Amino acid sequence: MDEKRLKRKIRIWIILFIIGLALSGITAFPIETELSFMNDNSGNLPPILQQWIALIYNAVATTNKYYPYLAYGTDWLAFGHLVIAMAFIGPLKDPVRNIWIIQFGMIACVMVFPLAFIMGPIRHIPFFWQLIDCSFGFFGIMPLYICYRNIRALERMQLEEED
Repeated sequence: MDEKRLKRKIRIWIILFIIGLALSGITAFPIETELSFMNDNSGNLPPILQQWIALIYNAVATTNKYYPYLAYGTDWLAFGHLVIAMAFIGPLKDPVRNIWIIQFGMIACVMVFPLAFIMGPIRHIPFFWQLIDCSFGFFGIMPLYICYRNIRALERMQLEEED
């Protein structure tokens, strides 16, 4: 594979990761609306999932009604996702020099697992939902690992050109 095609492949995977990270952040803003929709349309889901969605929707709706300032926490969660997504612009511009951002993202994806499995039981999150949370780390690390591997190949190509 030539350098131009390799750079294009890296950019595509980084852009997909940025989009996924930004979307996961943006969806934290209208959380009550999303949960309301899920609650109203959960009839085909397993009963345990229907009950969980109803419980979470009622908790969020009640909290927003009486303590709307607590939703500010999920606003910051969304903001954090967007800021982290912006960091990946660095590898878009210069993947070899900014490979550390890809490594940072991979480490963050791995860290999802202990967070979910430690804090999940403490916060009374059902195991099936902890697995859903872990899927963000699992599916997030895939494009980053592909980028990492391709960036290392690009780095080798560039070093060979210098010699």
